[in-house]
Amino acid sequence: MMAMTTDERPEPSTTAAERDMLEGFLDYHRETLLMKCAGLDDEQLRRAVLAPSGLTLMGLVRHLAEVERYWFREVMEGQELPDLYSTEQDRDGDFHVTDKDTWAQAHETWRAEVAEARKVSAVHGLDDVSVSRSRHAEGFSLRWILTHMIEEYARHNGHADLLREHIDGVTGE
Repeated sequence: MMAMTTDERPEPSTTAAERDMLEGFLDYHRETLLMKCAGLDDEQLRRAVLAPSGLTLMGLVRHLAEVERYWFREVMEGQELPDLYSTEQDRDGDFHVTDKDTWAQAHETWRAEVAEARKVSAVHGLDDVSVSRSRHAEGFSLRWILTHMIEEYARHNGHADLLREHIDGVTGE
């Protein structure tokens, strides 16, 4: 198997304060996702290679754009925003890519949502509680959201590892 050669991800500090540590790990995992997509063309990024799953690298990027939007803007700040890709008819529309969907569009949307998430995070303390509530009427602290986002990216980066290896044999963390 070929190994990934370019790794420009920001290494999370091993001694940082809690907030810097959480944001460092989240940024690391965000960049890991992009690294898994690097060097592939649109067709490869749309390719579902792990039957019967329809999961694709482009679908993962689109999904994580939705997740960034949801947790930081909708839950933390209470903004009422439409879904980026999902609809009433297709709740998993973020994962369902077509030949018309491009990496440029998915990447630009993801980058924009990450930028907005960073803005939201910057104006809140770790103990600040979200405007939106859970089904149990509990709020979510920014600390919880950052931790959840690390988990979300880490899980999906595992999926991205498998997809990338099946697409072109490239492996790496």
